Amino acid sequence: MKKIIYVSIFLATGLLMGLAGCTDLKEKVYSDIPIDGFFNNEKDMLMYAGTAYTKLQKYPEEFSLWSLDEIASDEMVAPGRDDGMVWDNGRWDEIQKHQLKPTNKILTLAWENVYQGIASCNQIIHTIESSTLTFPAKDQVTAEIHILRAFYFYWAMDHWGNIQFAVDVTNNQLPVQKDRHFMFTYIENEILSNIDKLQDKPNLEYYGRVTQGMAYTLLAKMYLNAQEWIGIDENQKAIDACDKVIALNSYHIEDDFFANFKVHNEGSTENIFVIPMETVLTKDHFYWYTLTLNDASRATFKFLGGMWDEFILEPGFIDKYSDSDLRKKSFLVGQQKDKNGQDIIVDGEPFIYTSTVANYMARKKWEGARCCKYEYQEGLEYYTNDMENDFVLFRYTDVLYTKLEALWRLNRAEEFLSDPDLQKIRTRAGLAPLTSSDLTTTGFLDELGREFAWEGHRRQDMIRFGVWGNAGWNKPASGTNAKLFPIPQAVLDANSNLIQNPM
Repeated sequence: MKKIIYVSIFLATGLLMGLAGCTDLKEKVYSDIPIDGFFNNEKDMLMYAGTAYTKLQKYPEEFSLWSLDEIASDEMVAPGRDDGMVWDNGRWDEIQKHQLKPTNKILTLAWENVYQGIASCNQIIHTIESSTLTFPAKDQVTAEIHILRAFYFYWAMDHWGNIQFAVDVTNNQLPVQKDRHFMFTYIENEILSNIDKLQDKPNLEYYGRVTQGMAYTLLAKMYLNAQEWIGIDENQKAIDACDKVIALNSYHIEDDFFANFKVHNEGSTENIFVIPMETVLTKDHFYWYTLTLNDASRATFKFLGGMWDEFILEPGFIDKYSDSDLRKKSFLVGQQKDKNGQDIIVDGEPFIYTSTVANYMARKKWEGARCCKYEYQEGLEYYTNDMENDFVLFRYTDVLYTKLEALWRLNRAEEFLSDPDLQKIRTRAGLAPLTSSDLTTTGFLDELGREFAWEGHRRQDMIRFGVWGNAGWNKPASGTNAKLFPIPQAVLDANSNLIQNPM
């Protein structure tokens, strides 16, 4: 029900915006509509604001910021297959080896998606704030879009450092480039100036929207990374922001880790900020099943369509999990079973996903562990009947682990280790609660990896823990410059104000 309400209010706005872009001279020119003509009531305004949220939907796709992050980390890899597929002109290899060229297609699409989100927010804020019409929720909706824009800028600053910055849609000059210090302060101020106007308690109406819980989580993650980004220790501020989320008493650690990733995960009390996905009503789709699985897995999940067999868990990562860690079930490895629990045999050969890959340039069809963290419903077929799980951007677990890490960096982790919710993160996984002895640099980073695998966290965590440049599986050591992605060449060509990141 939450998802249906979300898509009916927000995602149907694609039709509204399609009309706004019409150039048929027989039609009304919607770009000439006075600002006050964009909406006549609160529902119209909410629908218009919803276009900024739809820009999030591309995030977990094949060519996206998510795939850019994950392939560059030690969690995911896309080796060339022995049938010559997947190599994709070496685009994935560049990312894997931290040798990314500014012309890389995935890099360019990731940047475009982030800046489409920023541009959408800019236009919405200008339109709503310029309108003389008043509604009870006007300030609140405007505050949501301000913080959603801050979130898109947070993505840009994290990945590209000194970034293109423009917020005034009436300014026709080329956007200027701003450094991380400027952007950090700008994003922080945007959050702090608008957070009190947001909905404090998550409910049906605000599902998938920016709330105080989302905003304080974003602020906490900003402060946790401040040492890396601007050279200032803001760990106490990170703790304070986490405490704001905790004090809302609205989020809880689910008894079942996988409840957060079910097909109908809208009932999760752990998920703070999600991208609602629906196979018909959302323009962009969620199709991890076809990105990671081999065709033989259709017998397990009763899929209808073919699989692309592209993304696998990087060899070695599975070893971070003990056999008793229930989170290990996020990945398929070993003899595969059909829907009835029987061993799958294909042409007389047992269907076994291995955890290793013998040849990076020629992966065999069943080499590599595959992701099943998000529940797969039956009957999936690419862009016909895709996954309807809502993609999770922020979870309450992230808040608790952010607080623990900030305390750990201040040598105060013991203050929080006995917290029942913190302990539940581990006990629900079948493990003992964390102790001080677990919190070594390697131990802590490994635990973050086990908890948040394939959720888009890993690059940021590896940089913060100082291991981003280390040599890894089919990856040479990389220098400090590799912490930032290059600005896409097409963006540099279009804006003479921008200077490329050191490469």
